[in-house]
Order: sequence, then C-alpha cells, then structure tokens
Amino acid sequence: MLTLAAYFTSAPGSISFDASTKKFSDADIAKVQKCSIDNLHMDLSFLEDATPIKAEEFIHRRDRLAQALHTDGVDAFVLEPGYTFQYYGNVSQWDWEPWEPEERPFLMVMQPTVGLDGTVKAKTTYLAPHFEEDRVRMLGIPADSELDIVIWEEHWDPYQTLLEQTFDRREGLVIMTDEEMRDYIVRGLTSAGFHTVGLTPNVDAVRQQKSPAELSLLRAVNTGTVEALRKMRPCLIPGLTENQVMTILDNALLSVPGFGLFFNIVLFDENAALPHGGKATGGKTLTHHTVVLIDVGAHYRGYSSDICRSFLIDPPRGQTPEGVAASDPQFATKQKVFDTVLAAQNASIAHFRPGETAASVDVAARSVIAKQGWEKQFTHRVGHGIGIKAHESPYLHKGNTRVKLREGMTFTSEPGVYLTGRFGVRSEDVFVVTERGSEVRCLSGPRAKGFWEP
Repeated sequence: MLTLAAYFTSAPGSISFDASTKKFSDADIAKVQKCSIDNLHMDLSFLEDATPIKAEEFIHRRDRLAQALHTDGVDAFVLEPGYTFQYYGNVSQWDWEPWEPEERPFLMVMQPTVGLDGTVKAKTTYLAPHFEEDRVRMLGIPADSELDIVIWEEHWDPYQTLLEQTFDRREGLVIMTDEEMRDYIVRGLTSAGFHTVGLTPNVDAVRQQKSPAELSLLRAVNTGTVEALRKMRPCLIPGLTENQVMTILDNALLSVPGFGLFFNIVLFDENAALPHGGKATGGKTLTHHTVVLIDVGAHYRGYSSDICRSFLIDPPRGQTPEGVAASDPQFATKQKVFDTVLAAQNASIAHFRPGETAASVDVAARSVIAKQGWEKQFTHRVGHGIGIKAHESPYLHKGNTRVKLREGMTFTSEPGVYLTGRFGVRSEDVFVVTERGSEVRCLSGPRAKGFWEP
C-alpha cells in the first residue's frame, strides 16, 4: 500500500505546511488525495458480483407482500414515492427523488389476490393525476403487463376515485400504510371510508429479510466504504483538519464507479466524544496522537453503507507505533477503550441468529462496556437495520424485546465509548442474520484489529 512519501520527490518533511496560517498548499493536499485514490483503485474487487436488482425481483417482492397482507387480513397496502415505493416499484431515491411527493397524491396500491390453486399474488394499481399518466408510464416500473393506472381530475376527490374504481365502493376495507405516508393522505383515505392500519411484523419482514442480490449490493457498498477509509489512512499527515480529511474521503468514494455520497462525519480527539459531532467541529488539526473517528456512508445501486472506524495515523518516519504509544500519556486508556469496544462488538454479533430478540444484541454489547465502568459513556443503541435506507427497522436497543430476528435481516453493530473532553471510539460493521452453526457473515469486509489496523 502506498504512503504519502511516494508522492514527494524528497522526504515528507518537505511538505509546504505554512506554520503561520496552519495550512497546507493546495498542491500538497492534492497529493494526499491522489495517494488515497491510487491506494483504493489497486483493488476494486468489492464490486464483483454486485449487479442491479432485476425486474422480476421487484415483482416477486410484491407477491411476497401480498402473501403477508393475506395472512394478516389486510385488503391493500398503499404508499407514495419514497424508500418503500423504491423497494417495491424501483421509483424515487436514485439520484435522490425523480418523483418528489407533492400535494397531488400519486399512490401505489397493492392488493392480495387468490388464484384458483390458492396461490396469492399482488394486484398493483397506481392512482395518478390525469395529466401525469404518461409520466407514470415512462418511469419504467417493473410489471408483468401494462400498468393499471387509475386517473383522477384536479376537481375530483382522489380518495373517492380510488374507492370507486379500484375497490367498487366496498365498505370496511382495511388498508395499510407505513411511516413515509404523509398525514393528510392518511386523513383523506380515512374520510373516503378506508380503515387505515400500520405495519405488521409479517409485512415489515418482507423488506427486512434481504435477497441474495440485495446482500451482494450491501456487501459491495459497505466493504467499498471501509476500503476507501482504510486506504486513505496511510496517506494522512499531521496538520490536516477534520474538514480536509472529510473532503479527501468524499473524493475517494466518488472515484469508485457507481458510488454516490451519503454522509461523512470526521472527528478528532475531544470532538469524537460527540458521537455525531456538532456545529463547532471541522477545524481541529491532526497529530500522530490524535484519535480519529470517521462515521461514513455511501450509496450504490440504491443501497446504503454505514460504517465507522477509529484509528491513529502512521507514525513519523523512523518511529514505530510502540514509540508513538510510549510518548502519549493517554495511550493506555485509549487502548483499553478500543479493546473494550471491539469486545463489545464481538459479544453483540454472537446474537445475530434467528429467534434472538433485537434487545439481546444491544444488551450483550452493553454488558461488556458496563464491566469496564463505561456504561454511561455508551450513549446510544448498538445498531439498526440497513438496506436501501441506512437506518431501517428493526432497531437494536435494550427496550426492543418483542422483535425477533429472522434469517436474512441485516444490521449494523456499532458500540462506542465517549469520554467527554478527551476522545471517543466507535467501531461499526454490517452483518447478516444467519442460522446457528454457520459463521456470522460480515458485509463490510475485514473488521478492525487495532488503532493502526482499522
């Protein structure tokens, strides 16, 4: 792996750092950037086998949803453009929202239908303003046949139109909506006579349990994000600011074919004691003793990454990590915190098994940290589901005792310890729930081993 020394004709000590302004030249920052990108592009194998979701998988998702609705006695699932629409219809959220929800309802309605052989499949209808009908057809929503679009004119009640043309004015219809549905649409459906209900565990599980194709995409984007961070680290030098490191990492991620930026939090030392930073962070400068905490995510083919690493940069030329540690009076505490956080993550992932509760994952990590006296310094849940959204249900906190994990669910595990005014350490990876007896699979590549091996 390249270090920054390869990008200078003389020793790295000749970098033109202006002590009066505490700034590097643009040319030197460009060398740090090039080092990071060159390192990353030495191996892009994490992109292998990650292909777009095929049209038939979207149709299969709707059929799985219909089966869950039929089991739960629900007449239809109604949604509008957003992440859930993207999951079932491949619309919205690619290059952000090609169809941004507005005041005129555009709805996707999926009903369970039972065939003569007892097979349950989805019947999908779209409610759209008349003048948008052709636009809806141009969206390329996967379907077995021409889209069934119910149109409404601007002077009509769209909810009554849906009831009349899709449900033949039936009474007592139970329809399901999720948290992305705006309140005024729910109220409109209710006023038309629909009885609206929230998600059930069976319906939630359709999206929570990932297919092999989804797992490949999650592996690609999460492993790639870790690799971008890991390959940047040997290029970093004292004097860089949090904001400069953030920009360098952003550009490295953007250099990966198909990757898009999502979020990037870069925190040094006492700033890292704020788990997500704050308004005042960004300008602190890097030293060889600095604990760097980076929480970063990207998008790839509609799926999200969310990983975190805590590390130190490489020692000065001629020194060893042991020498840097010996010159830092806080290092023993830093190392103990780092080891505790990794042990907490180890404890948590042992519970990524079918039948375990969401709470058990959090409790396992929290118990390890509590034994070292830092329970109050672990200030957030241990993790969350992840997929097309970086934060999806189920959420892994000690109060979530009712939700049982199912095979194929994907989660982060991100325990942390934050010592106010000193530093913070967090390590975050992405895992998939697997059957007992098989190895718990990490979707973000090799896990952290130490401050110099993140």
